[in-house]
Amino acid sequence: MTTHPRTKRAFWGDIRFFIGIALVILSILGVWLIVSSARETTPVLQANRTIAQGEALASDDFRVVEVSLGAVLDEYLAPQDLVSGMIASRTVETGELLPAVATADAQSGRTTNIVIESSVGLPEHIGVGTPVELWYSPPLDDAGEYDAPRILAADVVVASIPESDGMLAQHSAAIELIIDRADVADVLAAITGGAALSVVPLGAGS
Repeated sequence: MTTHPRTKRAFWGDIRFFIGIALVILSILGVWLIVSSARETTPVLQANRTIAQGEALASDDFRVVEVSLGAVLDEYLAPQDLVSGMIASRTVETGELLPAVATADAQSGRTTNIVIESSVGLPEHIGVGTPVELWYSPPLDDAGEYDAPRILAADVVVASIPESDGMLAQHSAAIELIIDRADVADVLAAITGGAALSVVPLGAGS
């Protein structure tokens, strides 16, 4: 009986075996890292009230919440990121996480606050952060006649409503507005000139 020598297994076959094991291990490790990352939370700031554009940002306006943001973590502010001199560059709604793009340095702000008296009262749905237009009617004479109303300042934001009861006011009402600094002179001139001022929410029509 003729015997044949046993063929020795090629070395490259053993290498493929070990490569296969390594790939399985790397796959398991990758899944574990993804799951672990999803479970990691980071403290970030969440607004506990509506903050109007141009308002100064203070720690009392926020609460710290633990959230899992993953790759977008750097887009939101943590408690240590809030420093003196920051303002809101846009309105931040109640419950919204504070994004970095919604903040700016106060010295770079182009807006200021001014309180006006609306001659026709305020609609009930106007609140802090509401975008509005400021209209005015110049006086014609001393008899109480006024010219046709026209826009005095556009892209205005409500900062606060002093002594507002939230209902449709029947008489004049004070309101604090955030306006562009370029419009301040015109607004003050309208006030001192005795013009009738009114606030119109954007989208309400003219």
